[in-house]
Amino acid sequence: MRNRRMDDRVVTAVRVLSIDAIEKAKSGHPGLPLGAAPMAYELWAHHMKHNPANPNWLNRDRFVLSAGHGSMLLYSLLHLFGYGLTTEDLTSFRQWDSLTPGHPEYGHTVGVETTTGPLGQGFAAACGMAMAEAHLAARFNTPEHKVIDHRTYVLCGDGDLMEGVASEAASLAGTLKLGKLIVLYDDNKITIEGSTDLAFKEDVRARFEAYGWHVLEVPDGNDRDAISRALTEAKTREDRPSLIRVRTKIGYGSPKEGSASSHGSPLGEENVVKTKETLGWPTELAPFEVPDEIREYLEQVKERLATEETSWNELYDCWAETDSDRAELLDRALNRRDLTLDLHELLTVLDRDEATRASSGKVLNYVSRKTPFLFGGSADLAPSNNTSIKDAQSFSADNPAGQTIHFGVREFAMAAIANGIALHGALRPYVATFLVFSDYLKGALRLSALMKQPVIYILTHDSIGVGEDGPTHQPIEHLLMLRSIPGLKVYRPAGRFETAAAWYMALLNEEPSALILSRQSIASKETSAHDALRGAYVVRTGGGNPDVLLMASGSELPVTLSAADVLEGEGIKVRVVSVLSMEVFEEQEAAYKESVMPSALRRRIAVEAATPLSWHRYTGLDGKVIGIDGFGASAPGDVLFEKYGFTAASIAACARELLDAVD
Repeated sequence: MRNRRMDDRVVTAVRVLSIDAIEKAKSGHPGLPLGAAPMAYELWAHHMKHNPANPNWLNRDRFVLSAGHGSMLLYSLLHLFGYGLTTEDLTSFRQWDSLTPGHPEYGHTVGVETTTGPLGQGFAAACGMAMAEAHLAARFNTPEHKVIDHRTYVLCGDGDLMEGVASEAASLAGTLKLGKLIVLYDDNKITIEGSTDLAFKEDVRARFEAYGWHVLEVPDGNDRDAISRALTEAKTREDRPSLIRVRTKIGYGSPKEGSASSHGSPLGEENVVKTKETLGWPTELAPFEVPDEIREYLEQVKERLATEETSWNELYDCWAETDSDRAELLDRALNRRDLTLDLHELLTVLDRDEATRASSGKVLNYVSRKTPFLFGGSADLAPSNNTSIKDAQSFSADNPAGQTIHFGVREFAMAAIANGIALHGALRPYVATFLVFSDYLKGALRLSALMKQPVIYILTHDSIGVGEDGPTHQPIEHLLMLRSIPGLKVYRPAGRFETAAAWYMALLNEEPSALILSRQSIASKETSAHDALRGAYVVRTGGGNPDVLLMASGSELPVTLSAADVLEGEGIKVRVVSVLSMEVFEEQEAAYKESVMPSALRRRIAVEAATPLSWHRYTGLDGKVIGIDGFGASAPGDVLFEKYGFTAASIAACARELLDAVD
């Protein structure tokens, strides 16, 4: 039974707690919480399936605040619904070591399903969550037992829908008919710079209907009955995703209502008092004080919500008893225990030297047969990325059990969707494109690292070896960009053995991995998969007291070894080190790193067909880097390597110059 009077009071409490926290912090965004509180509360109290007593309940509905700047709306809900945020947590909004940071952070605050703030990405990640639900439901549900049966809800704003990543994701969601994805669009027609008419006058309804969405309109964002009817209707339309356009007033109830100034600045003490008066909130109450009547009512709401999980637990137990094998399989997947491999297994599928993208494809196919929970695909480049899985079915509206996702040419959405898949649980997402297009997806890859999600990024065509396609397709600065992201493991394997090692580590990682793979064949002589597990290792010792240290990654290792042959023929002792992953190498103990790159050996050269900036930590002031300071060119790959100085003769000449220059 609804209690309209108490629901009204809770909505006001959400609004007031939000502006109190923002005012105390002297920082934040009051406009969205004031305008969107009714729709958010209506969803949480009367439509969304969740249990505050168990935030990790598998079959809960997911809620994504894509408009993450309105974080105090989410924190107020989490506090009032009993997710563990205390009044003290609200009072420390945006402060050091607080559980209420400026934008919602996954893994930091209980109840936050994904990190948001970069607009549009929450929308796209929610699409990934809905895809994960559809896929798992198709594989585990039976006519009698729907153990995977939940929805994904999004609250987004005008800014989200301006971002290209949301458009990419919305297009794919419509194609896939993700009927359990429901988006509440907070249409307040205000941006930081003023009215949305300045830059956003399109017919959003027509756009989403063209994508294949079901679109509903609520003309008054304070009309919870209308919002409820729209949500109820959306839940009946499982043949397509739904967008509920809710017309709101930013900064509702405040003297700044309807103005851009309410978006990202505190209201000010005087305006906070006036807002509370307008909203009918007792001004004699201290900031953050919530009447007992409201808290007692919400305890009743929580008890009602908990019954959903109780009923589901009974259903799950019955299913698990009936189908114990699949129940065990799901449990192993949820706890990331579904895959057991040793490195030797992966090596058995690689029987010849070839492009590392080809070796990667063989490993991917082998692993896909070892675990049913690998779920991903490419941005319309599977034949080139070698990410086609033999005999795998395509994930589609007609076949949600399919294992291969066709993302289309949507790199940014692809990566953000993969984050949502990983966050949902039970699945191991991988995505693929050319390395040069990692620029398009970098924002989502960064969130993979920030959230510590083990998405595997397969990035092929890794250098000027791309050849005739020219500088637009030849990555130069991209390795540096990827290596600069905290928490991302970057692997650039030199041949098939290191490719196996890279995949092995990526499958074990609890954080994201980037596999940087070649278009052209790479000889794997002198490399070792087992030694590569340390990130960098000695390929050729150069004796007890080498004269020069040569370092390389990927396709540049074989030519570096050839240069060592030339130098050794002249009586120069050369140590050669293969650097598969700088990040993994940096995690090794100091003694091992010293054994690979002795500090006394100052004559050092790094060789990599990319910008040199990654390597100076290893070459030092006395060393040199043979890299590329400009862009590439259109010509056959072998010609480009020669023209840019990646030959044995050029590397050997550089070494001689270094030996002459350093005492």
